[in-house]
Amino acid sequence: MRLSSAQLRDLKRQGRKITMLTGYDYPTAAAEQESGVEVILVGDSVGSNELGYANEREVTLADITHHLRAVRRGAPETHVLADLPFGAYETPEAALANARTLVAAGADSVKLEGPRLAVIKELVGNGIPVCGHIGLEPQHHERIEIKGKHAADALRIVAEAEAIAGAGAFMIVLELIPEELGALVSRRIPIPTIGIGAGRLTDGQVLVVHDMLGIGQRSFRHNRRYDEFGTRMRTAIGRYRDEVRGGQFPGQENASHMADDELAEVNQSLGEPKRS
Repeated sequence: MRLSSAQLRDLKRQGRKITMLTGYDYPTAAAEQESGVEVILVGDSVGSNELGYANEREVTLADITHHLRAVRRGAPETHVLADLPFGAYETPEAALANARTLVAAGADSVKLEGPRLAVIKELVGNGIPVCGHIGLEPQHHERIEIKGKHAADALRIVAEAEAIAGAGAFMIVLELIPEELGALVSRRIPIPTIGIGAGRLTDGQVLVVHDMLGIGQRSFRHNRRYDEFGTRMRTAIGRYRDEVRGGQFPGQENASHMADDELAEVNQSLGEPKRS
């Protein structure tokens, strides 16, 4: 069932954990829907995982929109959350125009980084559900590191979370913060917290699907590799290469044939010699 932002928010009150995964294409989205994931995030992580970009800042609104449409086709009954890319929400007016583009492409809600309270209020006031994102902000922080390890930084993150919830966001992603801080924020705000490297005590979890499937070769402390698709994919491609070079593929079972009389007519018309 495709959950609304209000229904996702209610899951926190019910004590039910929320499962979120990134998705960038039709088949992955279809698999995630079939598996019962509550939210598919079309994130700016598409840049490094699908498009070969150096970082999230290179991702454009057109990139997100393209992949969002594919995900929506693959998962018509799942809540799809789309990132507003870097530079797309510098003003409330720009954020609203760009968020409407994402909604028109199939997004149920949009996500943005940092305590952009005026932007959040503008979007929510115009009927667009907003998910916040604090802690590590990949679009805006140069260094990938744990945030909130020290008291002053932790207090800032708590204040940001409370302000974002107060501005009308229905959910918030907490990235790369200590488990204790993830638990504290989750207790203090009424909206669901979705952790990625934020410990065990948030209201839900999100991972990059490429990371949890082992498609890439990078390893992260916050990730659990549930499979090694990358290794299996490289092995399968290597077998294909060897069988093509060795003449084992295609085999008889992969070929189709003409009826003898039809082939004879073609050969006769072309002056080909009869074959015994």
